[in-house]
Amino acid sequence: MIDLRSDTVTRPSRAMLEQMMAAPVGDDVYGDDPTVNELQRYAATLSGKEAALFLPTGTQANLVALLSHCERGEEYIVGQGAHNYLYEAGGAAVLGSIQPQPIDAAADGTLPLDKVAAKIKADDIHFARTKLLSLENTHNGKVLPREYLRQAWEFTRERGLSLHVDGARIFNALVEYGCELKEIAQFCDSFTICLSKGLGTPVGSLLVGDKAYITRANRWRKMTGGGMRQAGILAAAGLYALQNNVARLKEDHENAAWLAAQLKAIGADVMRHDTNMLFIRVGDNAQALGAYLRERGVLINASSVVRLVTHLDVDREQLAEVVRHWQAFLQR
Repeated sequence: MIDLRSDTVTRPSRAMLEQMMAAPVGDDVYGDDPTVNELQRYAATLSGKEAALFLPTGTQANLVALLSHCERGEEYIVGQGAHNYLYEAGGAAVLGSIQPQPIDAAADGTLPLDKVAAKIKADDIHFARTKLLSLENTHNGKVLPREYLRQAWEFTRERGLSLHVDGARIFNALVEYGCELKEIAQFCDSFTICLSKGLGTPVGSLLVGDKAYITRANRWRKMTGGGMRQAGILAAAGLYALQNNVARLKEDHENAAWLAAQLKAIGADVMRHDTNMLFIRVGDNAQALGAYLRERGVLINASSVVRLVTHLDVDREQLAEVVRHWQAFLQR
């Protein structure tokens, strides 16, 4: 199947599997797994931060990040469409008693700082204490402007807030910036990296920050069930991905741009494309299109606006096949 539902559907390559099979392991809850330790050290070095923590999932990494920044009765300001507000089952509120304060993002994916300022609560017993600003980079495929990251960092310093970045696809942003991770990681207190999206690992995410913060996060990871034992088998995949699969993300971006152009040329209503995502308005034809493509070996999430995501398991030849099937559907 040509699966364009998400870049989470990728499978480990043979080289990645071989590195996983050969990984030295230990009990990571005791801190004894050398491969996990090396992955965490490598991620911290790449980012210019002091420490990193390996977690099973991106949802847990975001939850632990929020729990490590905010106490019960405090709040984080976040985008209405942000993953750690909208798509993670309300974990921060349910499990951490942390209040989200959502605001609408601008067209470029940023949270306007004047709107953020308006939502910071006064020091008053009636209100939750505003503690954290949470951003997302990329956001629905959009890369946050580098100057905005600097401005948001300075804003939070002035307002006494911490700054967290959900960086599930932060390396997609990096290949667009053309810079090293530490050049943008300097503008946040903490951030996450999802290893199992475009980077191609089967599982795992990282949370990165200073040592004191990661020490707190390690306790929350254990409490929320994320303490693993011989996790080096999984961490080895993460090491392979960070060392081999970052630069090639540019291919996914180029494929998304090519696919957008081809679909436009055949009359599809392509709304936009950014990094490795494109969005096509199909309206009431969604279910019929989804079924038609599935019968021909193509998987999409069928909705009125279809999001297609390019990744390392789909090449240009396969995308050309998708275009042919889409055109045939439109011509029926």
